[in-house]
Amino acid sequence: MISGAEQSIQELWQLTVIEHGLTVSIALIGTVLGALFGGIPSDAIGRKNTLFWIGVLYLVSAVGSALATDWYSFLFFRFIGGIGVGASSVAAPMYISEIAPADRRGRMVGMFQFNIVLGILIAYLSNYLLKDAGSSAWRWMLGVEAVPALAFVSLMLLVPKSPRWLVVKRGAVDEARAVLMQINPQTADAELKAIIASKGTPQTGISTSRLFSKQYSFPVMLAILFAVFNQVSGINAIIYYAPRIFEMTGLGKESALLSTTGIGVVNLLFTMIGLNLIDRVGRKRLMLVGSVGLILTLGLVARAFYVENFSGMMVPLCLFAYIAFFAMSQGAVIWVFISEIFPNQVRAGGQALGSFTHWIMAAGIAFIFPYITANLGAGNTFMIFAGMMVLQLLFVWRIMPETKGMALESVGRKTAAPADLKSEKVLEGYTTKTY
Repeated sequence: MISGAEQSIQELWQLTVIEHGLTVSIALIGTVLGALFGGIPSDAIGRKNTLFWIGVLYLVSAVGSALATDWYSFLFFRFIGGIGVGASSVAAPMYISEIAPADRRGRMVGMFQFNIVLGILIAYLSNYLLKDAGSSAWRWMLGVEAVPALAFVSLMLLVPKSPRWLVVKRGAVDEARAVLMQINPQTADAELKAIIASKGTPQTGISTSRLFSKQYSFPVMLAILFAVFNQVSGINAIIYYAPRIFEMTGLGKESALLSTTGIGVVNLLFTMIGLNLIDRVGRKRLMLVGSVGLILTLGLVARAFYVENFSGMMVPLCLFAYIAFFAMSQGAVIWVFISEIFPNQVRAGGQALGSFTHWIMAAGIAFIFPYITANLGAGNTFMIFAGMMVLQLLFVWRIMPETKGMALESVGRKTAAPADLKSEKVLEGYTTKTY
């Protein structure tokens, strides 16, 4: 929503470039705190209850931002909403991964990202439709979030609790079995036994709940690197500042807003493609293809800005292609992958770590993007993003494991086993056939 409102807000309160960057990024700063501490309520009161209170934060943020009378109150309500976003990136993928069957987990956790992308598209369309609503158009752009927020709060009352949280954190075996029977009666008992075993026995060798122990160093490294690469691709800079970027190419304000809606459409379509492929071709192969595509498209955007008198449509077309590659790879994979790689005992902490890294990078890039484009130029900025994607390609190729089709407890045992950290099979990607 802020992409359609940010220029009006800057003019309204006469913000400097630093203040403007803070206005856009303050929600992302909130996500950093939400992600950092989101694992605490997820473990203490459960994934379901945490998501309910996240919805309340969304509702308060929407109404407060729309009614803000000064810059400081606007920052506060944007910050509140950001806390909700950060906490949801911990609780929601984790909850879905813990109730999803192994063979459909990628698609089901990926629905978290799909709904984010759908929301972005609706936000772009809403911004375009509300652009002529007068001087208060930006208030309507932000205030309409209250409608889906209220629906979310109401519907969260209807979902069951996570069976893995019930067993590992509450010891409520019977209640967990009832949930597993709802999911799949044929596998409920076997899955329940695996969950109970994952709590830690001499046979499993998994007995510590300390995330930053040597035992979990491999999944910790994977989560941090994956989240960093997700953001140094420049995705949030492009999503948040898309109208401004398009105006830099010579498009008028109305055309820039319409082109931004095109980004939302492409994002949605290719996220759907990614979700249909993630459980078939696997997480790693999608990331390899996506990394190559991101390098090429970012390089072409940089070249377009380097060349004088370039066509105004060159940058939008390249950014559409960039969004397509991102949506079917990083966009579809990140929350699935991070929610899979940690054992049950430390999944909330591991998910929080990955989300915290993701959002602190997002906040930093959204904050400095106006500054670096103003001082280094758009061409150099996009070339930096392309260089980061070269490093991501090396990470995916040499380090990232495959988790397709594996039960969560199996993934947790393999990533947490110290002996496997030196295993060539793990570093090259494990498969269901191997284990």
